[in-house]
Amino acid sequence: MRLYPLLFLLLLVAAALAVLVGSGDLTDPELRDTFLKLRGYRLGAAFLAGAALAVGGVVVQGLFRNPLASPSVLGTTAGASFGGQVALLAYGLAGVGSSFVVPEMAVPVGCFAGALASLVVLLLFLRITQDLLALLLTGFVLSALFLSLSAFVTSIAQETWELGRAVVSFSLGSVSGTGPRQLAFALPLIAVALVACWFWGRSLDLLLSGEEEAQSMGANVGAVRWWSAIWVSVLVAGAVSVGGNVGFVGLVVPHMLRPFAGTKHQRLIPAAALAGGVFLVACDIIARVIPSRSEIPLGSPGAGLCVTATGIWVCAHEA
Repeated sequence: MRLYPLLFLLLLVAAALAVLVGSGDLTDPELRDTFLKLRGYRLGAAFLAGAALAVGGVVVQGLFRNPLASPSVLGTTAGASFGGQVALLAYGLAGVGSSFVVPEMAVPVGCFAGALASLVVLLLFLRITQDLLALLLTGFVLSALFLSLSAFVTSIAQETWELGRAVVSFSLGSVSGTGPRQLAFALPLIAVALVACWFWGRSLDLLLSGEEEAQSMGANVGAVRWWSAIWVSVLVAGAVSVGGNVGFVGLVVPHMLRPFAGTKHQRLIPAAALAGGVFLVACDIIARVIPSRSEIPLGSPGAGLCVTATGIWVCAHEA
């Protein structure tokens, strides 16, 4: 079976299960519409976040020519997560921002601001040096900085039980509270970035042969790095704004697809968008059905049970 028809079929199956599976009673006519609407928003959030993270993983792995790279190596994932936590803390403790944004938009705006702050620092370093190792080290430093600041925010939030629970839940990843405004905020960001990454696909193909060879074939290596960092940051900001901090999708999905889609980025990127969306929707379904006192977060090991089997298969296949 061809790859894209298979992915669309899996998407239809995953979407049907995402709408039908859950703790709510769909037989009650008074609650059915509410449950279906909430599950539809949740489905949209999981698909968008999964698609964004998977394509971000493809671009970063092509940029660094490293199969172990994921969108988090640029530091914008940690920055977006920190921005969302700060927004939760500020709004929860003092109602800061209520006069500027509606309550449900505080976290998405905070995520975008955090990702933007991280991106600005990254681009400043890119202006100073074009060394790939320096870019990688800058991303690691930014990740460490924002993760330590996130731990500080979490410790402050623990003073209020509800706020502390919300901050921890966001940091572990969840699409349970997503509404139409968050989706409307993330959709254009992710859609534009996906199209832009696809247009840069040929340049990323040239980079796979090495920087000097890519330059000799007409690729502007500096521009590829610059714009790849920008569009991956936009993808991460959109994903974190609707799904919190989910780390495994950008690493697993590209490896899962390359045996079938090949290494050409303009074919791999659309396939990764579909497969990443299906993958995270499936993980969200698993998170809902695992017996637990509360719902398993998407970023926890329990929600990624299918990741283990997938990772073993990928390693065995590529070996």
